[in-house]
Amino acid sequence: MNETVSGNLHVANDVLADMVGNAALECYGVVGMAAPSAADGIAKLLPASRLRRGVIVTATDAGVHVDLYVIIEYGTNINTVSQNLIDAVTFALTEYARVPLDGVEVHVQGVKVRK
Repeated sequence: MNETVSGNLHVANDVLADMVGNAALECYGVVGMAAPSAADGIAKLLPASRLRRGVIVTATDAGVHVDLYVIIEYGTNINTVSQNLIDAVTFALTEYARVPLDGVEVHVQGVKVRK
């Protein structure tokens, strides 16, 4: 199917957030997603069914900007896990969704021992 079809394709931010959340949970060292606002200073681990809540996708003029709020496994290198997250999210959005990427920011909300 090498036929080009004219028109525009619009992908909802919630779909992109699901893709980002799935890519993040597949990364080594990520225990789970956290709620973006830890008002009381305690990061709450979200169940896998609510992984979209740990991702904020914003459309900008340059493309899509992603903020990830994650909880990292105790004993892993935070810098390495964060870079792996950025690489996985960048790959998922550029290769699968084919959307221009403005940036990915990783916010580590806590460290937890994996059970």
